[in-house]
Amino acid sequence: MSLAFRNVGHSYGDHRVLSGVTLEARPGEILCLLGPSGSGKTTLLRLAAGLETLQEGSIDLGGAVLATPGRDVPPEKRSFGMVFQDHALFPHLTVAENIGFGLAKRPKEEIRAIVAERLASVGLAGFETRYPHTLSGGQQQRIALARALAPSPSAMLLDEPFASVDVTRRRALREEARRALKEAEVVTLVVTHDPVEAMEIADRIAVMEGGRIAQCATPEELYANPASALVASLFGEAQRFPAVIEDGVAITAYGPVPVPGFTNGAKVEVIVRPEAVTLAPASGKESNFRIGDIRFLGRDWLVLLMSESFGALEPLRARVPALDGLAVDASVAVRFDPAGTFAFSA
Repeated sequence: MSLAFRNVGHSYGDHRVLSGVTLEARPGEILCLLGPSGSGKTTLLRLAAGLETLQEGSIDLGGAVLATPGRDVPPEKRSFGMVFQDHALFPHLTVAENIGFGLAKRPKEEIRAIVAERLASVGLAGFETRYPHTLSGGQQQRIALARALAPSPSAMLLDEPFASVDVTRRRALREEARRALKEAEVVTLVVTHDPVEAMEIADRIAVMEGGRIAQCATPEELYANPASALVASLFGEAQRFPAVIEDGVAITAYGPVPVPGFTNGAKVEVIVRPEAVTLAPASGKESNFRIGDIRFLGRDWLVLLMSESFGALEPLRARVPALDGLAVDASVAVRFDPAGTFAFSA
């Protein structure tokens, strides 16, 4: 079943947090809410959970209304599984007792079977008799996920679920969580401020900015066709500089950048990814740069380019797969690949 928000708005006093949010998480989908602090993503999740009273719009699950102004289904009746960054495990209970806590009315044999199944789904088979204090942070969070999935909820809500986990374990935990959620075929809403985390775990990502949905799409679409400067800067390294349009070209301090769709004289912000900066032999017809430094990054090379016309400019960053004779202090001409170059109204 789907989880839908329709024209949702919310304020804390005079502070507007959400405005006209319409969004639908599809059946079996992992939808990530991504955005900076204060963008409204956690408030939206809390409204879904019933932890805040809905002021505007509506929220429904599988077509059944959960909340409208003046009418709220209590949190305990919303059939949601919830996972937060602090694990919230009962320290005096074993792993099996923690996972089975919400299954108390079921037969013991059924509870044991569900606990074993959920432990296996998060890669911790055989941990039934362990206590939370004997587990690592990553293991505790996997137990929290297994506990949330145990009652077969209609939807899952995860709020910064990996923030407290050691960075060396975070990627593996995201992969395990995604596998368990997809196997459960449950619609899932995940809140995070980490674009890499969002891209690794989500089927689609809703980028939030100023209490609104700036763009909702697959990771591939967000990377290739960002709808705003914020979206472009979240997905991939972004170099941002101002420009003015002349005959379909953005005139920047780093050289001309073709950007169709703007009128002459329009002020824009140009965003260029380092991999979109291509280098060619120096020419009198193009802006020339001097290579200030070269760094090896594993799969490619970072080339720092210093303007020969405007020495005070920040270095322009280019990422190239091979040096092909490039060397520090060499002069090169710069061109911009449209596939990694974007412009937005300033």
